[in-house]
Amino acid sequence: MTTSPTCTVAEYLARRLEQLGITHLFGVPGDHLGPFLSTLHEKTTVRWVGTPTEGGAGQAADGYARVKSADAEIALGEQGIGAVAVTYSVGAFNLLNSIGGAFAEYVPLIAINAAPSYEQWLNQQAIGLLTSHMSQRPESNLEVYRQVTVDAQAISNPGLAPTQIDSAITACLSHRRPVYLEVMDDVWGARCPAPQGRLTRRERPVTVKKQETLDRAVEACVRLIREYGNPILWAGEEIDRFRLSDEFEKLVHETRIPFCTTIGAKSVVSEYTPGFSGVYNGKASNPKVAEVFNNAGCRIGLGSWATSKNLGGVRSIGDDWAVAAHDGVHVGASYFPDVQLARFLPALRERLVAEFGDGAFAADYFARAHQAGLAVPDSTDAYLASQTGGPYPENVTYDSLFRHLNAFLESQNSEPPEERSNPFTVVCDAAFALIGSMNLRMAERASYVAQNSWLSIGYSVGAATGVALGRSQAEKRPMVFVGDGSFQETCQEMSTHVRHGLCPVVFVLDNEAFYGIEQMLVHPCYYQDDTPRSDGADFYNELHPWRYEKLADVFGSAKHPMHGFAVRRHDELTTLLKRIAEPSDAINQGPIVVRVQLDRHDYPEALQYKVAENCPPPVGGASERSRR
Repeated sequence: MTTSPTCTVAEYLARRLEQLGITHLFGVPGDHLGPFLSTLHEKTTVRWVGTPTEGGAGQAADGYARVKSADAEIALGEQGIGAVAVTYSVGAFNLLNSIGGAFAEYVPLIAINAAPSYEQWLNQQAIGLLTSHMSQRPESNLEVYRQVTVDAQAISNPGLAPTQIDSAITACLSHRRPVYLEVMDDVWGARCPAPQGRLTRRERPVTVKKQETLDRAVEACVRLIREYGNPILWAGEEIDRFRLSDEFEKLVHETRIPFCTTIGAKSVVSEYTPGFSGVYNGKASNPKVAEVFNNAGCRIGLGSWATSKNLGGVRSIGDDWAVAAHDGVHVGASYFPDVQLARFLPALRERLVAEFGDGAFAADYFARAHQAGLAVPDSTDAYLASQTGGPYPENVTYDSLFRHLNAFLESQNSEPPEERSNPFTVVCDAAFALIGSMNLRMAERASYVAQNSWLSIGYSVGAATGVALGRSQAEKRPMVFVGDGSFQETCQEMSTHVRHGLCPVVFVLDNEAFYGIEQMLVHPCYYQDDTPRSDGADFYNELHPWRYEKLADVFGSAKHPMHGFAVRRHDELTTLLKRIAEPSDAINQGPIVVRVQLDRHDYPEALQYKVAENCPPPVGGASERSRR
């Protein structure tokens, strides 16, 4: 904090960012932004990270905020917030997609938009003079960002700047969602009162009525379990976003209720925690996980979001369901509003232990389902083991790739399961990569990052920048999985990895230059069997083929190395992974891009239901695809 009673507005905002524990500010520079960046560099320890695109900067800030928020549970003073800065209109509108994703997925970001000066706006208003990046609507940027933030401020008066900045940041802390600060060029150097105190989250008050509603919600869940028995938990995104991993782990430990997670909550606790039974993603789950989840007596969602990907676009909660999310609790047809998950979790745990005793729900639901005649492995351990290792086919497939990578990640651990860690944080993109990677078994909490609701393709490449910088002290390398079409959107963000000496491993899943997930959504019968054909291959899903491994020659240099590889067979992948696991190997001195060459007709097993539901059996009878 400055000792002077006043400071410039630029210094005020810079100091607030530093105070929040932000170590890196991402963005693309411009003339209106320059004065702030100079002050940030001179007055604080926050480092500027320039990126090739504003969208990539927003994705980096998003990834940074996700990992810092998870790590903030043990890093005192850090708030787990990301920040990004751009220039008016041309930069801000490019950034909008990333902020929209952060808003939808509850990621706290501060979006800073450097605007033309107050004098320039007066000229525009009086005589219609347009200067750089202006439109004829002075509030155009502000109005757009109001749709995807919890607070949006346009700062034109330095006397009001401290109040506006502090109120926006407080909203960001309190709601865990993005905010927007539009600062006019001539305000940066103007003086204002210096920052006072620290900004903190403002909690909603607990009233007698809210306590009564909470008690009724807990009681309804107890009745649900008494009526249906054999509960299974479904941990969701809000466990991660609201820093409730410890509370969830206590609930699992003390009750021993088996649990699944959503894709967005992967690694919310270690997936070696007793009771972990896989990722449930509705119909797009591993079929064996879906069998076990649906065969449980009742299901209790905790912070889990219903999306078109996991519940088919409908809120299919029946009498044997409970879901606590979005500040309310559904139990069957009953709804209990304004019940916060942070209070519901410990209250439910205490009540279940009091009613049923410690560890009363310990069970192996895979074993039970197997004994009941369902086509699942005979134990949870057997199921989890089936997702790791070979035998592998000669050529890599989506499912065999992730079994192989599971074995690789497991090989990096020498500690017992309860103490396992890993040198990688997985960052996964949308589409087939997301569906395939959900079966990776993450040993460490908060070691998997994905945008599972907004699903902006290419997100993972930019997000890897923020993940790497957010976890640089822990020396966690991002391991990225991204489809070829997604990678073509944001591949230039790998130049940021090279420039800053980051060392992600980026697997580009190249299924012969094709938007596979789009084809699956619009015409799944294209994947019905192994017969090569082009019928149903919509022209708009075709991509121009790239030799992705050659980008290492484009972005890398002798001073700043980057390495590229192409693999088609599992023996090639084995050789490469051995090199990645060896710290002294030269390829680990910078980013690595790996083109994984896949068959165009291949797809993850979890999407088999799309073909089965939509396509008549092929002529001659049904055929089972031999993808794995």
